Amino acid sequence: MTTTELAGTTAIVTGASRGFGRAIAAALIARGARVAGIARDRQSLDEVAGDLGDAFIPVAGDAADPDLAGRLVADHQPRTLVLNAGATPIAAPLSQQSWEDFTVNWDSDVRQVFNFTREALTGPLAPGSRVISFSSGAAIAGSPLSGGYAGAKATIRFLSGYAGAEAARRSLGIRFVSVLPQITPDGGVGAPFVTAYAGYNGVSEEQFLSGIGAVLRAGQVGDAVADIASDDAYSSPAYFLTATGIKPAA
Repeated sequence: MTTTELAGTTAIVTGASRGFGRAIAAALIARGARVAGIARDRQSLDEVAGDLGDAFIPVAGDAADPDLAGRLVADHQPRTLVLNAGATPIAAPLSQQSWEDFTVNWDSDVRQVFNFTREALTGPLAPGSRVISFSSGAAIAGSPLSGGYAGAKATIRFLSGYAGAEAARRSLGIRFVSVLPQITPDGGVGAPFVTAYAGYNGVSEEQFLSGIGAVLRAGQVGDAVADIASDDAYSSPAYFLTATGIKPAA
């Protein structure tokens, strides 16, 4: 098992102003990395910077913007790239959604992963770099109240796998990993869907969560991502993240 120190390296984290992204930025900084955190809301980013200190560099912008992806990868040459940003879909059955509602996660989540992944390969990033993309447990189980969300997250897993295979063929030394967290009220997207699915199933939120088991917390996600970024023992192309730990996804 080989552990790579994150101290003195640079990371880019998308969706860094809340939920998982904020927790990931904190975990990477705690291990000595400098983090460029991307989100649309400058005020929220400044609040994160106030909490995390000078090691956090706020970058206000749209993570799905290909020009932003190219510029940040070129400027920062990250050792760790965490693609966590994503839109919150509306919580409604298919019959109540428009095409724009249905495809929101394709236009945001998938597009930002595509853009940053392409930059990582074309740069390319230095050997030893890690690119960690956020899929979802919904990519396996489905999500009937979130339109195209589950399909978009499944595509992110495929994109990460394609990139990993290309990096291996080209001997780039870059590892691409997708992570699939379970639904949790600690995530920016998960919180409203805990409420929605509790109602969908005719139970209280407490009953719905008790059916899932232990609740995955944002801090656990941050630590898990930092572990994957630094420990070569995590060699699988995809991992489930649950409250009980990290498990390779088949």
